[in-house]
This record gives sequence, structure tokens and C-alpha cells, in this order.
Amino acid sequence: MLENPRSPRVRAVAKLTKRSARQETGLFLLEGPQAAREALAYKPETLVELFATQTALDKHADVRDAAKDAGLEVVYTTEAVLDAMADTVTPQGIVAVARQAPTSVREVFAASPRLVAICEEVRDPGNLGTIIRAADAAGADAVVLTGRTVDPYNPKVVRATTGSLFHVPVAVGVELATAVEKAHAAGVQVIAADVGGGDFLASRDLLARPTAWLFGNEARGLEDEALALADLSLRLPIYGAAESLNLATAASVCLYETAFAQRTAG
Repeated sequence: MLENPRSPRVRAVAKLTKRSARQETGLFLLEGPQAAREALAYKPETLVELFATQTALDKHADVRDAAKDAGLEVVYTTEAVLDAMADTVTPQGIVAVARQAPTSVREVFAASPRLVAICEEVRDPGNLGTIIRAADAAGADAVVLTGRTVDPYNPKVVRATTGSLFHVPVAVGVELATAVEKAHAAGVQVIAADVGGGDFLASRDLLARPTAWLFGNEARGLEDEALALADLSLRLPIYGAAESLNLATAASVCLYETAFAQRTAG
């Protein structure tokens, strides 16, 4: 039983809320039963440690059983220790440490993908996590993070993916020009989502082709250099009085419209 919130082991876990510690160790933090459940179901080999209160494991017996099946020892802790480790105010009694397992952009496009999300300079953790979740839900083959996009292993991103980080390959540390080059070499068109783009509805037939959507920064959108790399730019129509759509919402629409078109086309 871990009881001291100030012990070196607890501090080491807590440091993973900082990017510098994640980069140094190659590890990241998972919080709550859902994140642990998804990691154990899809990427159990990445889990290093699982910490939990007795109450939480009694409530989430499936997590306890999955950890046992994976050969992962559960370290029991007090509520105070869990609170010291976690990034959230209410970690729900379970915290885990996992190894980062990004894929490479070469692997993404070598697999002949039909739907990919490319995020260029996406800075908000909630937006990135939601885009990864939407990409997973829409059946996308991968998410590629370029430029200074927020770290996908940031605790806020991990929480916002609700487990999708373990379902869909994510490539990191990629230059946008390289990602676009790999996409084109794989026969994948690159479409930029941009408020200055062409009519989305008039171009829907194009979405049946293998497609990589390019999404930009929340405030600035895509720079001219980034837009120039895309095959075309499209804008979603605004029928009401809203000034614009939130980035993650717009990305979800684009990804789902493409998934619909590709599945209709067979």
C-alpha cells in the first residue's frame, strides 16, 4: 500500500503531467477506469504500472481482472496518493503509467489508408483529443500531428480521446511537407479545411477518394504555405448566425462526411 503522497515513487508519476518528464522518460499518465480499461483491452503491452484504491477496484472489477490477465501488478494506494499523482481533481481512484507508442508517418501511408486526419499547429488539448476521438469513430486509419501541435500524451488530450488514443495510430514530430509528400505518394488527396476554401457541398463527390484532411490552428487557421501544399481547400457552410464552427466540431463533420462518401461508394 502506497500511503505517502510525497514519496519518490508518487512524485515520479506526478511529474508525467509535465511535457519535459514525458519526453525524458517516454512515459505518460492515464487517469480513471475508462482510460485504464481501453489501454488494457487494446495496448496492454504499453502499461507499466497501475495504481488504484481498494474501493475503485471493487467498483471496477473488470479493470482488476484485465490487469491480472495482462500480468500487470496493481499497486494499492490511499486517496491522498491518487490525488497527488493525478492531473484531474477527481481521478476516480485509478491512475496508470504507460509507454508512449507513436507510429511513424511512413508506416501510416505505407498501409494504403483511405482516411487520415492531419493536424497542423493544433494547440488546444481538448480539440486535439476530440479530433482523435472523432477520427477513431469515423473509422479513420490514422492521425498525423505536424508542426507545433500539442503533445498527444498531454493528460488533457488523453482524457479527451476517451480511449481512442489506443485505437487509432498517431504519428508525431512530422513536418507538414513530409506528411503531404507521403500522402501523395500513397495516392491520397490532401484537402484543407479552411474558411476561405471552396464550396463543400459542390465537392462532396471528391470525398469518395482516399483522403487526408488537413486541419489548422484554432485561432489562425492554416498559413498560406500550408494551404499551398493541399490539393484543394473546402469550407463548411454556416446556415445560422454563428461566426464559425469550433475546430474539433468542424473536423468531426469533415471526417464523417468522408466516411459516409467512402462507404457509399463501396
